[in-house]
Amino acid sequence: MIRSFLSRTGQMALVIFGISVLVFCIFFATPGADPTARIAGRGASPQVMARIRAEYGFDRPLPVQYVRMMEKLFVSRDLTSFVNHGQKVVPEVASAAPVTLSLVVWAAFFWVVGSLGIGVASAVLRDSWVDRVLMVLGLIGLSMPVFWLGEVINLFTQSRWHDTWLFRWVPPLGYVPLSQSPIGWSKSLLLPSLTLSVSFMGLYARILRSELLSAMGEDSIRTARAKGAGPARIWLWHGLRLSWLSYVSLFGLDFAQLLGGGALLTEVVFALPGVGRLTYQALATLDLPLIMATVMYAAVFVVIANALVDGLYALLDPRIRDGQHGR
Repeated sequence: MIRSFLSRTGQMALVIFGISVLVFCIFFATPGADPTARIAGRGASPQVMARIRAEYGFDRPLPVQYVRMMEKLFVSRDLTSFVNHGQKVVPEVASAAPVTLSLVVWAAFFWVVGSLGIGVASAVLRDSWVDRVLMVLGLIGLSMPVFWLGEVINLFTQSRWHDTWLFRWVPPLGYVPLSQSPIGWSKSLLLPSLTLSVSFMGLYARILRSELLSAMGEDSIRTARAKGAGPARIWLWHGLRLSWLSYVSLFGLDFAQLLGGGALLTEVVFALPGVGRLTYQALATLDLPLIMATVMYAAVFVVIANALVDGLYALLDPRIRDGQHGR
């Protein structure tokens, strides 16, 4: 067990190192481009250019530049955005992370609950009109661009019907911290998280339906039926237990991807100051230190999520757990 943990930790560190080298080379080691000018921004004075060149070691070999950049990003955490008037980028990402985390947790709750209900109902009532309607609705949700859906929701809730009794409770666009007002926090995240969850709900419902129908042919299901288990126990206990692997794997990767900035369009449309919106602003101003910080933030979350998914696999599937113990 300890050996497996150390091996997994080493693999995670190696992957993060590889991503950091790749990101550094793309942003700061491109032939024919001066990274000093990129960091300083348009119209920077010669004094600012000289200070950046000395601070980041751009007058030294590439390995020294890489070490200096990673030290500023992970150790001293004083990587500076000269486009943003000398603001430290790591605290900026850290302050945006709770907003993204709140949005993604809400959205995950909605898409898990919704996909479970739709997927199980569709599988139980397979080939009926209810099954067909639910799958068509899931396909529609999967096909709708999140930015378009968000703009349509804003059109009705923020302007056209905002003063009606139906949407009078909807707050202005933006984010209310949980520490400031729990009710305001939940109101500010309700519509954005529902918007973000729609496409995932449709996708996960279709996957769960397919997995459940496949699980119904397993020997364990036939054994449970022979022992007198009722339909509810067959579907909701035995069926779901056999269908979790694909669902959990996809959920872990999607959750990490959204935490790493994959909710960019939702955050921009609803003016949420999260990591995705921060990345959008950095791209718009070509703020390379901030872009690098958000990319590395996303990479760390995805790598950690992969490790957690592997651990959940071992808990959900005894065969994987036995194989790890065997090693």
